[in-house]
Amino acid sequence: MCFNTLSNVFPSMFLDYEPGDYVVNPNNKDWGIGQIQSIIKSKVTVNFENAGKIVINSKKIILEKINKIE
Repeated sequence: MCFNTLSNVFPSMFLDYEPGDYVVNPNNKDWGIGQIQSIIKSKVTVNFENAGKIVINSKKIILEKINKIE
């Protein structure tokens, strides 16, 4: 059975994270863990531990949300 939800049709419209959440960029794992600073439309600003502040286009890159372990 296939469910065709809006998030499947328009994945960039429904982000699974919000400011303060921790993420990794699956295309650049060497950047380390990042914390989301802001989200404005499809632009997500993330402060990564090894790369600093990066603005990600969520229409092109899907960030993976993680649980930060201290």
